[in-house]
Amino acid sequence: MRWSRRTMLHTLPALCGPLAFRAMAQAQQSQALEALIAAARREGRVHSLGMPDDWANWRATWADLQRLYGLAHVDTDMSSAEEIAKMEAEKASASADIGDVGFEFGPIAKARGITQPYQPSTWAQIPDWAKDAEGHWALAYTGTIAFAVNRKRLPQVPRSWQALFASKARVLIGEVGRAAQSNAAVLAAAVALGGDETRLQPALAAFARLAQDKRLVNVNASPALMERAEADVFLLWDFNALSYRAKLPNASDYEVLIPSDGSITSGYTTVINRHAPHPNAAKLTREFIFSDAGQLNLARGHARPIRIAQLALPADLQALLVPAAQYAKARALKPGVWTEEVKKLPRVWQRDVLGAAR
Repeated sequence: MRWSRRTMLHTLPALCGPLAFRAMAQAQQSQALEALIAAARREGRVHSLGMPDDWANWRATWADLQRLYGLAHVDTDMSSAEEIAKMEAEKASASADIGDVGFEFGPIAKARGITQPYQPSTWAQIPDWAKDAEGHWALAYTGTIAFAVNRKRLPQVPRSWQALFASKARVLIGEVGRAAQSNAAVLAAAVALGGDETRLQPALAAFARLAQDKRLVNVNASPALMERAEADVFLLWDFNALSYRAKLPNASDYEVLIPSDGSITSGYTTVINRHAPHPNAAKLTREFIFSDAGQLNLARGHARPIRIAQLALPADLQALLVPAAQYAKARALKPGVWTEEVKKLPRVWQRDVLGAAR
């Protein structure tokens, strides 16, 4: 008797048990990956948006894709909103294959119909909260709001929002209402003080007191500002705080920590353009980013890999990140709620915080 492929798929697991079924699934996955690699090689290049060499160590990933699969690469650096606008505007005349956008922008891109799904082979190891069920977006790395504290200027290091607001520190928060990092810092403070995405008032009141005391700095952070100690405490994504510090000649002046009474974790997700001119190269890029090698590349850029629980991080890479225990009170941002609530923040920040200083 000759069995059809369909009959074998349904009968062999029953005869041989779950191990045989798993082996068959792995073989199919391996064949699909080989086909993807071959198709990507034929396309030969990938064009990204918002994935420059010096952000989260993308440089190493582009170099690996060139070395392993012969993919040439070019990037156009732009914000998440600009990436989505470009893909929408170009439609079928697309020039870009893949972008990297903030957490809240992933669902927006999917809703606007500009993405196509792809689930990498490590899909099951990505937490459910960090991915779209259909594979339109998935966070590759996370960012959690941290304090970068200048210990020379502030020997009594504040390790919580409560301690920070009780201190006399000069605090840099950046451009609230315009920068996702600054907006998230407001939300992180609200969460620590008993609020949430829809109740920012505890944080607004605390920042208003800083503004009244002329101790609130509203320009975006940079390594140069940290080197000049323009503030005592900088509120930043953890990976930005760590990478900025690494560039300083006075790096030892700064301690980077996650506030112990609460913070907000967000992250960045690749989106594959629905009209990508090199769709297989874009899918292979996502596949590599979620592989062990791709995740370790992100860690070398101080970004916290989404699959960190499954990675064997060498000691030198562990030293580049904030210890895991400090994230105990951090929780994930709720993108569905925050996307709407954050639209109100520019107006209330001007009225309740900056207005209080006038």
